[in-house]
Parts: sequence; structure tokens; C-alpha cells
Amino acid sequence: MKAIEKLNSANNSGKYICVGLDTDPKKIPSHLSSHKKPVIEFNKKIIDATKESAAAYKLNLAFYESEGVTGLENLEETLSFIPHGVLTIADGKRGDIGNTSNLYARSIFEHFKFDAATLNPYMGQDSLEPFLSYSDKFNFILVLTSNPGSADIQKLQLKSGEFLYQDVIKKIHSWNKNSNCGIVFGATNLTELKENISIIDDLPLLIPGVGAQGGSLEDITSLLFSQKKYSYLINVSRGIIQKSLDENFAKAAKDELHNLNWVVSRKLQ
Repeated sequence: MKAIEKLNSANNSGKYICVGLDTDPKKIPSHLSSHKKPVIEFNKKIIDATKESAAAYKLNLAFYESEGVTGLENLEETLSFIPHGVLTIADGKRGDIGNTSNLYARSIFEHFKFDAATLNPYMGQDSLEPFLSYSDKFNFILVLTSNPGSADIQKLQLKSGEFLYQDVIKKIHSWNKNSNCGIVFGATNLTELKENISIIDDLPLLIPGVGAQGGSLEDITSLLFSQKKYSYLINVSRGIIQKSLDENFAKAAKDELHNLNWVVSRKLQ
């Protein structure tokens, strides 16, 4: 099953919330410390509680790579818990030249068998091509992010009068030969999202920044549905997986995902 088919299947079922498994070993319920693999126990329970309602799972690679060999083993085992029909995203914001990019792509798509990756476009098309050549996979390319420093580069104004991030969107369309490109657009940039819907056109969206970073789920979904934009994922990490750090953490995550899906469904109607 192609990655885009998994995304379409989720969206067609009214699922738009991507669960971010950004699992910090220092921020999981204390009662799990007695387990041999606390992160694995935590992730498995979160996935079991949310897999029926999640549109996708995004794993920020930093939370796993920072733990060395143990973290990479946790990453691989966590992926085995996610149902085959649910989209998995490796959030590493990769993008490098030559054989390095080839190896990054092979690691993410062949070894770990993720369905999708996040990519940084600022080294140009050749740095992304190894990822784009996997026609059955998907790539969310950074356009305008939610962090305060995003304006330092992404909003630089070009001689044409356009902002750099707008030019990146146009380039992504030209790179999308295998129909496996989407974009990352931060939820805190609501005005810019509205102004660029026509440029974005049919590119699927991965939208981080809802919740802890200040983005509004209600505002984002209202805008997208009003513009008849139905191909997107809204990532929520801490707001779901850290909803509770007590023994009921899995149920709390399930309930929060249910609440978020309810908000989306109201806007969809």
C-alpha cells in the first residue's frame, strides 16, 4: 500500500490528527521505570489506545537517536506496533548532498520502513532526489515552520517580491514528478496559510504547532475545510502523549485524541 493511499484512506475516513511519538524517557510515567524497556512500554500502550483513531504517527528521530543504540532499538520496535495501514512519518528533516542523502533515504525507507519523511529543501533538488525517487513513499518538505526564528530565512523577500517560502512551494510542485511531495506548514502561520492556499493547491499538508506551540486546531480546520482542502495532517505530540503522566496515561491519550477528532468533525460538517 503506497504512502499516499494510507494518507488518503485516513482523510477519507475523517481522520486528520497525527500522533507525535516524541517520547522523552525523562517525561514518561514514573511507574514505568520498573519495566525493562520503559519507552517501549509507554509507546506500545499509547499506540494500542490510539491506533483506531489516529490518522498517522510521526516519530521525531531526535528523541530516539539521542539515546544511542537503545534509542534506535526503541524506534524499530515502536514501528512494529503500528498497524500496517496507518501512515508512519520519520521526522528528521533530512537533506544532504550526494551519497549521504542516498544513505539517509535508505535508512528511513528501507531499513526502518517508514512510509514518509520530513525534508529540508535548502540544499536544493539534488539533496532531496534520493527521497523523491521512492515513488511509493511520501515526503513532507519544510516550507514555513512554527518556530519564532522561521522568519530569519523562510520569510526573506526575493527580488520578485515573493517570500522565499513561497518560491519553495512553487519548486516543490516542479519536483513532484512522482506525486509524492507534500509540505510542512506551521499552524502558527494561519494568515500566511490562508494567503497561499491557491499556491499550495493539491499538495498535502503536514501541520505542526497546534497546542503547546500556540496554533489553533479550530482555526486551522475551519480555514482548510472552507477552502475545500481535505488532504492534510495536524500533528499533536505532547498534547496527546503527555496528557497524563499517571497510570491512566494511555486512556488519557485516547480521550484527548477523541476530543481533537470531535473538534475536526464539527468543522467538517
